[in-house]
Amino acid sequence: MKSFHFLIALIFLNSTLIAQDSDWIPLLDKNLSKWDVFVGVPHHSVKGLPEGTPKGDGMKGEPLGLNNDPLKVFYAEDVDGETIMRVSGEIYAGLTSKEIYENYHLKFKFKWGELKWEPRLKAQRDNGLLYHCIGEHGAFWNVWMQSQEFQIQERDMGDYYGLAGGVNNIRAKKREDGFHIYDSKSDLVKLGTAVKGEKMWRCVRSENKEKPNGEWNTLELVCFNGKSYHIVNGYVVMVLENAESYKDGKLTPITKGKIQFQSEAAECYYKDMFIKKLTALPDFLKS
Repeated sequence: MKSFHFLIALIFLNSTLIAQDSDWIPLLDKNLSKWDVFVGVPHHSVKGLPEGTPKGDGMKGEPLGLNNDPLKVFYAEDVDGETIMRVSGEIYAGLTSKEIYENYHLKFKFKWGELKWEPRLKAQRDNGLLYHCIGEHGAFWNVWMQSQEFQIQERDMGDYYGLAGGVNNIRAKKREDGFHIYDSKSDLVKLGTAVKGEKMWRCVRSENKEKPNGEWNTLELVCFNGKSYHIVNGYVVMVLENAESYKDGKLTPITKGKIQFQSEAAECYYKDMFIKKLTALPDFLKS
């Protein structure tokens, strides 16, 4: 029992220190003032939209567009002194930072809700953190920007996907199922949607460190000097090197962009979201 109380105190202390550190900038408030919302194509099954709202299969069709969120897919409120954001998942959408970020440490808590929606009603719960987001909204499935993805999906937290031309270089080895899995001792492999070859758009995290559904996970993304670190509950599950952007037949290095959080047919919650601009790699990643 003493060890349990010590762990709770340690978690509380960590949250307090972040909140008091002026280098950490809070990203959530009940007005979501640091963010824009881009809402994609409502699925045919979505109810409660204004009469005449166009619908589709969730991907093909006409998106609702920028800051047009009639069902409050993204909604934040203050609960017992802390701001908690609910993502309903009911329509594919992206919460997009108004600011462009480069060399930073992003940290937040995340947990799954209960609700699931079409077109992923029978699939595993899925969302994601997109970073180095550039270009126009709607580049991928009429909703998200070209980006690098820190996957937030049941049993796959920390995976990598390249969206709409996002490419990254990752030390990985090929599995029997054709996908690559992160392995710090392997050679660099170029992965992403613009890479030719079967199943080259994804890299699997090194190990599953996700907590059971309903429990809060601490997720961190560190981007510094061309490297990105996917961190799940204190474990570095993937290191990515030299992200690239594919456009007009060419790959160019990319080190900055906006941040997006996905709504992708699964209810979830976020809190304690902070970002810190970096001038050096955090000490815990130097070893």
